[in-house]
Amino acid sequence: RREPPALYPTGVTRRSSPVPIAVVVMAALLVAVLIYGVTGRTTDNLDTAVKRGERPAAPVSTLALPRLGAAGSATLASFRGRVLVVNVWASWCEPCKGEAPLLSAIHDALEKSGEGQVLGVTYLDASSQSLAFAREFRITFPSVRDTQQKLFKGFEATGQPETYVLDRDGRVAAISRGVIKAEFANRALAAVGAKARVPAGLEGARS
Repeated sequence: RREPPALYPTGVTRRSSPVPIAVVVMAALLVAVLIYGVTGRTTDNLDTAVKRGERPAAPVSTLALPRLGAAGSATLASFRGRVLVVNVWASWCEPCKGEAPLLSAIHDALEKSGEGQVLGVTYLDASSQSLAFAREFRITFPSVRDTQQKLFKGFEATGQPETYVLDRDGRVAAISRGVIKAEFANRALAAVGAKARVPAGLEGARS
C-alpha cells in the first residue's frame, strides 16, 4: 500500500495548525462583546442608573430649543444652580391634560421658594395648538419646543407625558414615565434638597 506523500520535508518540525488558536481567539472576542453589550446597556440606561441611586448628567443639556410663544431659546444647562422639573407634553396627549394642574402647582411652589421651576417640552405639536392647550389648562410654567425630537431621544423617552427632575448640578435625580403624581413629585423634590411641596389630589384634576 502506498503511503501518501509527506507533507513536511524530512528534518522539518511540524507546527500546530493556527485554526484552533483562531477559533479560541474569536470565541473570546465574542464573549467579550456579549459581556460589554449587557453591562454597557445597564450602565448607559438612564432609568437603571437612577434606580441604582446614581445621578447621571442630563442628556443633551446644551441643546438649544426654541421657546414656545416667546423669542429666543433655552438649554437645560442654562438652569444650572436651580432645581429643574422637565415635563414632556403635547396638546393631543390626553393624560397630559390631567396632570397639568399638578405641574403648574409644582412650578408655582418652586418659584415661590426661589428654588427652581418646571420647564415644559412640547413633542410633535404645532405651536398654535400648544399655546391653545396652555391657555385652556392655565399652565403657569414656560415651555420649549423639541422640534427634532432630540431631547425626547436623549432622555430615552417612550411616550407622553414624561417628567425628569434635575438637581442643581443638572443631574437626573428622578424619572416619571407616565402621569406624574404628587407623591413622586414631593419625594423627588426632597431628594434634590428642595423645600417646595405640593398637595395630593391634583392628579387628574383639570383647571
